[in-house]
Amino acid sequence: MASIDSGGGDSGHKKGPGVKKAKKLSTRVDMTPMVDLGFLLITFFIFTATMSSPTTMDLNMPKDTEKKEEETKVKQSGALTVMLGKGDQVYYYEGELEPTGANFKQTTFKGIRDEIIRKKKEVISSYVTDPACEQKARDKGKKDPRAECQDQDFVVVIKPMEDATYKNTVDILDEMTINAVKRFAMVKISDTEKDLVKATEASTGVK
Repeated sequence: MASIDSGGGDSGHKKGPGVKKAKKLSTRVDMTPMVDLGFLLITFFIFTATMSSPTTMDLNMPKDTEKKEEETKVKQSGALTVMLGKGDQVYYYEGELEPTGANFKQTTFKGIRDEIIRKKKEVISSYVTDPACEQKARDKGKKDPRAECQDQDFVVVIKPMEDATYKNTVDILDEMTINAVKRFAMVKISDTEKDLVKATEASTGVK
């Protein structure tokens, strides 16, 4: 037990007949409760640090295609690839990237929302009845199987650059929710796409 002692001496007291000698006073401060409190705080912080988990987001990932022709069909018909660069700039292309980069375009977040809406409508308008998909929708109790399947080929592929901000990544994921995009995925950007983004940034003066 820790304690602090302070005793009073005879200094300042008169000696002589009729004068009583002052008693020594002892002040003891018990530090044990402070030690207990310290251990409680340490235990509290250890538990809170252990129990806290990072915030996560649920992503609707497209299913793997077993056949190559199906994968090619998806890429050519309903895929929209979105790349996030610096300066809040967005880059995109539809289907497969052409060797010359002719279908590679630059826009803003307002612009990419318009492109997502347009592309989704395009996929829906070109939908050909898929009996297998619609039957699955019926089995799941969907009231409108056609509406459930007509945008099944619409896939948004998100590819952030290394210097893209966390905010922009969250914003583009919000666009998926706002525009009811059922199938989207975050994929590593390719070297060819990186070169196109950097070349566009250099030519337009994006910093």
